[in-house]
Amino acid sequence: MIRVERAPEPADFDSKVRQPGLRAIAEMVGSPGLPKRRGRPREVIAASPDEIPADKFPPIWTEVLPELLEAYGRVCAYMSFYIERVTGAASVDHMLPKSVDWHEIYEWRNYRLACSLMNSRKNDYQDVLDPFEIDNGWFRMELVGYQVIPTPDLPSDIQKKVQATIDRLKLNDYECLKLREEYAEEFHRGDISQARLRRRAPFLAREIEASRPATAPRTEQEELQK
Repeated sequence: MIRVERAPEPADFDSKVRQPGLRAIAEMVGSPGLPKRRGRPREVIAASPDEIPADKFPPIWTEVLPELLEAYGRVCAYMSFYIERVTGAASVDHMLPKSVDWHEIYEWRNYRLACSLMNSRKNDYQDVLDPFEIDNGWFRMELVGYQVIPTPDLPSDIQKKVQATIDRLKLNDYECLKLREEYAEEFHRGDISQARLRRRAPFLAREIEASRPATAPRTEQEELQK
């Protein structure tokens, strides 16, 4: 995992997500005096927003999934791999779970672009570090087996949080390791350029670049790909 810089809120986010979301919540708690809207009114299911079950909030956040994909280069915030078109399953993850604070359900600042696998593993757990708040040196990668590990010299409390994130997301399961290995082998064979590796697997690219001596001359293949 590497640090992700939060993208600016889209200009139409308020009209596409926030206002429709807040309106949905108001309907589900039976707020009086709501202006009429097109479509069938939502059923009143709770006395207050805090009592609305997490799975009952309308998934209006999916309206901005295209904007999330564009803003973050289609890279999963947790796995740090490109989410393929058609075959990849992209999703909007709520960093603060829907079951915890309804105020953040329809807020851009609470959204992280995630592949569906990482989203399902994170679920409502709150022991996963926020990609917006970590430092780039907290997670490292062993370039022999491609295991993700905490940086050894981290303070013990941060090291425990990093390891908890790795464990929760299962970042070292077989499929994750094989994907890193495949990208690395393609890069070392010269099948993909360094620039493409950075776009497709930025964490892996960073670790490979960090492992190379700063004064190492470029290979002929690297010069051709420059």
